[in-house]
Amino acid sequence: MRYQYFLCDIFTDTRFGGNQLAVLPNAEGLGDEKMQKIAREFNLSETTFVFPAEAGHTRKVRIFTPTTEVPFSGHPNIGTAFALATSGEFGEIGSTMQVYFEEKAGLVPVSISKSPGKPLICRMAAPEKLSLGAITTPQSLAAAVSLDPSDIITDTHHPTVASVGLPFLFTELKDRDCLRRAEIDPKKLHALVREGGSANIHLYVRSGDDVDIRARVFAPLEGVPEDPATGSANCALGGILSHHDEAPNGRFQWRIAQGVEMGRPSVLYAEAKKENGTVVKTAVGGACVLVAEGFITVG
Repeated sequence: MRYQYFLCDIFTDTRFGGNQLAVLPNAEGLGDEKMQKIAREFNLSETTFVFPAEAGHTRKVRIFTPTTEVPFSGHPNIGTAFALATSGEFGEIGSTMQVYFEEKAGLVPVSISKSPGKPLICRMAAPEKLSLGAITTPQSLAAAVSLDPSDIITDTHHPTVASVGLPFLFTELKDRDCLRRAEIDPKKLHALVREGGSANIHLYVRSGDDVDIRARVFAPLEGVPEDPATGSANCALGGILSHHDEAPNGRFQWRIAQGVEMGRPSVLYAEAKKENGTVVKTAVGGACVLVAEGFITVG
């Protein structure tokens, strides 16, 4: 059988930037094994497979890396909403539309905004509230990313595992040079995981230029040596930063650059809402571009 697909660049308004995504908008008839093989064939950080909803919402979506299925991820939700909207799957779109994707991590709401002469903007709310996990020593984290412990900033938080649907280990670095020099050491990464840290590494610095934060994300054990734009990770980063903010209430927003070091610059808009000292909502959004479309034959 032949299945239609779309190739999109996510978190960018320019082709050949951002994070690549393959979307199969009508994946009925595909089983787990075939979906995994298709994801491996595309060999992108993620491929999404869209099915009719099972619980009365907009669509059911399954997400695969080249090596495994994941319960939730950011840019696949943004890109899937964009691809379906652009191809007419949602019909006529006014100024805004809300869609709901049924996923293994839960129900994922995505809003789609349309303005004359501007690209569609898709914004995803995380399916889970912020959860904080294991804390790792600066020494262990630094070894895993080929840096010195003095390159790690712990004023706001120590290297910390956090999740809004998919766990990442978050670490603040002291400057952009440290961010540029970071490189995964596979043996030290495995040692870090044995100590309780996540194999998905998010490194960031606070920026004083045209963005608030610059970030890099590594997930080599998931088949993604480096990711150019990671919605789920930066969504959780917004949660961590607002969690540690002294203000008990408020909305917090960040403009985040990622993918610059690997030649695929991306811009993500993360936000969080805090009530009575607790982070109650996180979200991330950005623009997308359609790059190609075609059919893949599955025997």
